[in-house]
Amino acid sequence: MEHDCAIVDDKNAFRYRAAAIIVEDGCVLLAGNGVDDYYYSVGGAVHMGETSEEAVKREVFEEAGVNYEVDHLAVIHENFFIGSSGLKGVNFHELTFYYMMKPMGKRNLTGQSTTMSGVKETMHWVPIDELDKCKAYPTFMKKFLKSEHRGVEHIVTDARD
Repeated sequence: MEHDCAIVDDKNAFRYRAAAIIVEDGCVLLAGNGVDDYYYSVGGAVHMGETSEEAVKREVFEEAGVNYEVDHLAVIHENFFIGSSGLKGVNFHELTFYYMMKPMGKRNLTGQSTTMSGVKETMHWVPIDELDKCKAYPTFMKKFLKSEHRGVEHIVTDARD
């Protein structure tokens, strides 16, 4: 059994994640499920002994069913929030490395993933120009995808209020 780089108890949690930014034909790939009312980035926990780059490739394959290649590390995101669903009320400190993946020129996916609580996940190609019309996390994604970048960006989000 793989061990996630995470510390979770009933009041506080720290998670180390790797996530993908996959853009094809003006759309970004986001995940969703039948329980939560929002979309979220494709990605997940980094396992003990695994690099974040190895983790993002594994997570993308597990969730989307496609072997995307990493282009570059784009964002280091420090995220503070209060948990929902199965971790409702838990005070989170999350560190995520977002990797820009190389486009493949196609959007057909074959993944069959589930959330940690066993709920089936679905993949959604959301037009970048329509991100402001849907509830999606991380909240910085729309602004990030519509601007120019050099190097790795460090973004801090605090939604504990």
